[in-house]
This record gives sequence, structure tokens and C-alpha cells, in this order.
Amino acid sequence: MGNGLGLDLQPKRTLKFWHIWALGVGAVVGDGIFLLMGQGIAVAGPSSIVSYMIAGLFQLFLILALTEMAVAMPNAGAMSMWVERFMGKSWGFLAGMTFAIGWIIAGGSVGLALGKITMWFFPSLTASWWPAFFAILFITLFALINMAGVMFAARLQLYLVAALVGVMVIFAIIGFKDVDLNNFTPFMPYGMEGFFGAIPMGTYAYLGALTLVTAGAEAINPERDLPRGLIWSSITFIAIYSFAHFVLQGIIPYTDVTIDSSPFTVAAGKVFGVAGAFIMNAAAWIAAATTILMGTLYAASRIFYEQAREGMLPKFLGKIHPKTYAPVNAILIIWAATVLLIVIGQFNPDFIYIELSNQLVIAWLFSWSLALIASVIYRMKHKEEIAKLRWRQPLFPLFPVLGFIGIVIVLYGSFVNDLMTLVRGGIWLAILFILFSVFNKSAFKKQKPVDPQQEIKVGEVNND
Repeated sequence: MGNGLGLDLQPKRTLKFWHIWALGVGAVVGDGIFLLMGQGIAVAGPSSIVSYMIAGLFQLFLILALTEMAVAMPNAGAMSMWVERFMGKSWGFLAGMTFAIGWIIAGGSVGLALGKITMWFFPSLTASWWPAFFAILFITLFALINMAGVMFAARLQLYLVAALVGVMVIFAIIGFKDVDLNNFTPFMPYGMEGFFGAIPMGTYAYLGALTLVTAGAEAINPERDLPRGLIWSSITFIAIYSFAHFVLQGIIPYTDVTIDSSPFTVAAGKVFGVAGAFIMNAAAWIAAATTILMGTLYAASRIFYEQAREGMLPKFLGKIHPKTYAPVNAILIIWAATVLLIVIGQFNPDFIYIELSNQLVIAWLFSWSLALIASVIYRMKHKEEIAKLRWRQPLFPLFPVLGFIGIVIVLYGSFVNDLMTLVRGGIWLAILFILFSVFNKSAFKKQKPVDPQQEIKVGEVNND
């Protein structure tokens, strides 16, 4: 135990392929598939099926471009450490911090959704504070589960995701017989504007895809299982989204879809009756729970833990519990921030669902952009290291280019009519950069990319 504080301990490598797969699927198939899909249909009509598929492919392109670094440098800090290595410490800090901040915001918005979904099962509870109560209750439970160790949390995630995937596949297969092809005409009722307008909504629904890269430090065999987990989880949720979306659109005319309720619950009620609606709402609950359990509380805490170990954040965030090997202090801070957002959302939901959700998109687009730049630098300057990897990015530079194109399309579609939101995002990013430079003056002495021979060796297991 060293100093007795757990500061010299490292996470244990306990995650296998199926745990990594469940982490990826559960982080993505969250409340987006149950709530935002209705919004996408309302904006684009039946063509939203293709819009969401394009959004999913953009995420797959990003994953294919970044998996190479995840294999070469399996680290809890993920993009934070990659960007630091190739672009300097301050950019590395921003890449990791913006990714973590995005997950904390997601925890607030999905937590509120979780509370509202829970209320569906208790119609007699009419007080306005009940959704916040249930949200905080489950956030607290998931935080405790994460503190109990990654293996416990990963096993629970696997069971929940298996149940979720099963429900969605059964809905799609049985509901297929009720599909009315007349509901697909006109296919593009709101023109190209509606079609492109739904792509950012689909991207938001897929935003958790890259959570898996933070699992490198806890994967038993990161060189083998990380690329398999990243790619197969992507294929899984793209297939689930597309198949379920098609059946949903075929059952409910696009003119009848509203953003006030989950269209899946409505469709399941038509196909299976009251019992079907109950089961689908339970699936929505599981989806939100898995997003928080291994998205907000797992991914963000690993970023904070690694940045604390690198001296970018206070040391107490780098504490590992000597028995569970979980970054307990980082989890507690994230829990507190998420609870605060839920309380704020109780009084001002638009601030959480609109303003902060838009800032989440900005934060993650910024983090992904830095990571993509780092991946290109890695490819261009370290060809000998690339040649030693068991998994290498195919068709370079195709996927980084497609990834950047996707980021530009999402940025344009999200903020072309709301430039002030983008400006506010730029302001808080600049403030974050300045605060880091003030409190970590030594970082600017290390702005040159670090010597890879001194920092990270290809495929090295950082578990000394």
C-alpha cells in the first residue's frame, strides 16, 4: 500500500472482451435511443433512419481512427495521455477534461431522464420532487457499485446490456410484422434541411461510443480485446438503432411521433399491449442506468484519476482504494457534480437539457478533434511503432479524414442557428485553458511533445 493513501496503486486488469463490449454498448444505447429518436423523426420524418445511420458511421470512423492509439497506449487517461504525448501537456489536459466534463453533463441530463422514467412505474407519486429523488437515489447506488470495483460494475453492466439488447431485438423482430410501408412515404417530408438536421441528434445519441478507450488500463489483454470491443460494440449499437428505428417508423406514422414521450413505449404498447409498454419502459430505464453506471461514473473517474497521477489535477483524485482498486475520490467528486446538476435541473430543466447538452456536444467534439490530430501525428512520425502493433488502422488516412468531416457536419448542424451557444463554448474552453496554465505553470515548460521512449512504449502494460 505504500503511503497508505492508495496513491501508488494502479487499477487491476480484470476486464475481458464481453465486459468491454457491454461497456461500449451500454454507454451508447442510453436514453438517446428512447427519447431523441422521436425528436429525430419529428425533424426528418422517415429519412431520419438514414440520418441516424450516418451519425453511427461517423462514430465508427472515429473509433477506427483512434483504436490504434488505444492499443498502443492502453491507459485510463486515454485521449488525455495520447494528446499530451504528441501535442503537449496543456492540450492533453484539455482533451481529457472536456471528455470528462461531457460525461458529467450527460450524467445530469440522463439522471433526470432516469428519474422521469422511474415515475412511469409509480403514477400515484405526483409531487414534483419525486423524479429528482429517484435520480439521486440511483446515481448514489451506481456510484457505490463503481466504488466496489470495476469487475462488479462491469458484470452488472454486462447483465443489464444483455437484457437491453434482448428486449430491443425481440421488439424489432416481433414488431416487424406490423410494419406498414405506407408510413415511409414521403420518405423525406421536410427536405434535405430536415434530413441533415437529424444527423446531429443521431450523433448525440451515439456520443458515448468512445468511452471504451478509457478501459485500456483495466483490460486483461488490451491489444486483443480493446479493438474487438470497440469495433463490435459499434456494430452492435448501429445494428440495434437501425433495425429498431425502421420497425418503430413502420409502426407509428411520423406525424404521430412527439418528443413528449418515448416513441418506443408507444409502439410497444401497440404491438404488445400494456405489458409491452411496461417492458419497453423498463428497457429505457436500463438504458439510462447503463449510461450512468459505466459512462459518467466509470469513464470520467478514470480520466480524473490519470490526470491527478500526472500532476494535472489535485493528488487526492488519484487515490485508488487498496481493496477494490477503484478511484474512490474521483467517483465521489463526479457523483457530487452529477447530483448538483440534477438539483439544478429540477428547477431549470432547460438549462440542463438545452444549454448544457449543447455544451456537451462542443466539449466532446473538441476532445475528439484533439485526439484525431494526435492519431495523425502518431501515424506520421512513429511508423516503426505502428509496424509493431497487433492491430493497425486500415486505409490510413481515410478514417481520420472521415472523422473530421463528421465533426464539421455535426458542428455546423448543431450550431448554425445558435452561434452564441458555440461562442459560450469557446469562452469556457478558453477559461479552462487559462486556469490550467495558472495552476500548472510547469506544464508550459513541457509544451514540446514528450519523448515517446521515455514516456510510453508500444503496447506497454502500465501496471507496475
